[in-house]
Amino acid sequence: MNRSIRLLKEYTQHEQLKLVPSGNAAIFAAIAMAKNKSRKAFILIPDQGGWLTYEPYAKLLGFEVKKIKTDNGVIDAEELREQAPKASAFLYSNPGGYFAEQPIRKIYNACKGKCLCIMDVSGCIGDKALCNGDYADVMIGSFGKWKPVNMEYGGFISAKDKLLHHGKAVFPMLKVNFDYDVLLENLKKAPERIYYFYGRCVKIKQDLKEFDIVHKDRKGINVVVKFDSESEKRKILDYCDKHKLEYTICPRYIRLMDDAVSIEVKRLDY
Repeated sequence: MNRSIRLLKEYTQHEQLKLVPSGNAAIFAAIAMAKNKSRKAFILIPDQGGWLTYEPYAKLLGFEVKKIKTDNGVIDAEELREQAPKASAFLYSNPGGYFAEQPIRKIYNACKGKCLCIMDVSGCIGDKALCNGDYADVMIGSFGKWKPVNMEYGGFISAKDKLLHHGKAVFPMLKVNFDYDVLLENLKKAPERIYYFYGRCVKIKQDLKEFDIVHKDRKGINVVVKFDSESEKRKILDYCDKHKLEYTICPRYIRLMDDAVSIEVKRLDY
């Protein structure tokens, strides 16, 4: 166990860290920490490119939810700066929707001293530039299926400045049952796995350069391509079928709230 924790602390650059049974458990714990730390009424989340449980868990814990405007999933830091003083926390994913790296320094600076900055790093564990604890008060992550740490079980929550004590009422309920040798091996593989996905994304973007690729110059482990017609959509899907690439169709909150194909690069066997 100690070697796994040490490696995760290297990846997150946070000294405080707890393993939990799932990414959703980490999300719940992080929101509960925000509730315990602050009596403000709001939780802020992105208007797209987030995760399914952000809003329902926040409401379950008594928060009102306000959505921050994004540029196709990338956070508008100026709007966040305006809204942060009213909020208990801002919870977001990096990369947004798994397809677009976020401006994490600007996001953290917009939140600093105003609300907790909670970064969901399920899609970037293993990339120290994106999974950087210097720019988050709390980080959460999933080791679920098709994630960079592909355990199909478990997750974590980490924090700076002794913030984890705000979760002391929740953590006893989040017992874990890890095979720590398997966890360690999956953690070791994460950097190579994520950079394999980056490389495949670059190739897909080159192949589909005639189409409207969303945030084509930002790193991610999926590729999202907009379409304006059924014929365009069909061409994108034909490409996916030819290259054995799984896909989902947008609009979807967890990807993009527009007509698009999300090419699920992160589902590729590695």
